[in-house]
Amino acid sequence: MLKLITMKRIYFQGLLLILISFVFSELYSQKVIDKKLLPGSWMGHLAVQGVEMRMIFNIKINEKDSLIVTADSPDQGAKNIPIGPVFINGETVNIKAPLLLGEYKGDLVNDTTFKGTWSQRGVIFPLTIVKLSGQFSLNRPQEPKPSFPYISEDITFLNSKSNIRLAGTLTLPKGNGPFKAAILITGSGGQNRNEEIQGHKPFLVISDWLTRNGIAVLRFDDRGIGKSEGSQFEATSEDFATDVEAAFEFLKTQKKINPKAIGLIGHSEGGLIAPIVASTNPEISFIVSLAGPGVTGQQIILRQSEEAGRASGIPEQNIKKSTEINKKLFAVLRKEKDNKKAEKKILALYREILQEEKMPAESIDRAVSSLKTTFGESSYTWYRYFLTTDAANFWKKVKCPVLALNGEKDMQVSPVENLPAIEKAVTSNGNKSVRAIKLPGLNHLFQHSQKGLPSEYGKIDETFSPEALKIISDWINSLILVN
Repeated sequence: MLKLITMKRIYFQGLLLILISFVFSELYSQKVIDKKLLPGSWMGHLAVQGVEMRMIFNIKINEKDSLIVTADSPDQGAKNIPIGPVFINGETVNIKAPLLLGEYKGDLVNDTTFKGTWSQRGVIFPLTIVKLSGQFSLNRPQEPKPSFPYISEDITFLNSKSNIRLAGTLTLPKGNGPFKAAILITGSGGQNRNEEIQGHKPFLVISDWLTRNGIAVLRFDDRGIGKSEGSQFEATSEDFATDVEAAFEFLKTQKKINPKAIGLIGHSEGGLIAPIVASTNPEISFIVSLAGPGVTGQQIILRQSEEAGRASGIPEQNIKKSTEINKKLFAVLRKEKDNKKAEKKILALYREILQEEKMPAESIDRAVSSLKTTFGESSYTWYRYFLTTDAANFWKKVKCPVLALNGEKDMQVSPVENLPAIEKAVTSNGNKSVRAIKLPGLNHLFQHSQKGLPSEYGKIDETFSPEALKIISDWINSLILVN
């Protein structure tokens, strides 16, 4: 289902952004709508907490002269979501979306443009839609297409601790092996085995590259996502670590896998889960941290909010104010362990802060409603764990070789803050086999980018830097591991 503002956790591959913002919009209209102008694809851009997402309405007229509409959100991997009905009232078009608890209202500007708003669960976003000349398609040149020069198998394995079965794909180089192997671990928010985000499939690209270079790869759907059982609700990084442990035990049973050469590759939150697993399992042979944390979750969230705000042109005094508000809200969450009580206290505190700012009552109600949607009770268990967890405590216990990579322009997990912290923590226990690299020009998804803003992710054709892919495969293949 299309989830434009109802994400359990705020993430577009690892996004933990909580940037308080207030939305204002104006409606314009100039002409009376001709129904025959509507068929086609109309695209607009939604700005949700600093992240820009494309939204597309595909409109057709059926044999009964009725308007039929579907919605796409290409940056979230959602397509052909049935919506409607459509109403035309003079100069205004109104597209209902009951399945999404939303609707679009737009006034005609000209034959190819409507200017209006998208509302969902009481939150209103400005949305101008423009008619496309043809059907929308994403350009993803790195996405591998069959046939493949390796074996690809869909598999399942059991997490006996949680009693759930997880589904994934195992890719094996041709030959008898035994091969080195890597388990890919996704970032925060429910992700499928390809870590699909904003129209990109980074784990598909990574697994294809590694397998072509002689390394077996297991990637799997997060619990409650795709074909995996279980639920994201109430789950923390520690729970997800048990899923990775189960994947590790599964790989050890595979004849073509060298059980002494199985490592972990974690992206974003996955870069926290990897050391959680390795800190208690000496059998883990290596870790590749892709934009993984080395400090506390609260430090990461506050810094990413500040950096994204500056890159978006938000005045420094507003950024400082948002940081102080977030700290106060986080303090409530850390202290109050009952999620329902925590939500009431957080929303009441936020309302009180906005009232002190002398905001209009209507704007306050809208802002509080928005906060409840994006930072509400259902996400608190995960957030509380993440905020209070210091990744360094796990890195200190890791004995295997570590490769830590970060993009220079990563605004979600800062290389300046996290790379030195990981290196310091790993070496503090006498483990000298650690390499930390800051890669020029790359963002959180390891794409070459202009600013590093999350809003750029879906607009960039590149899925994953070829330079980063080569560094990973060369490093793993250089490791001398015992058979």
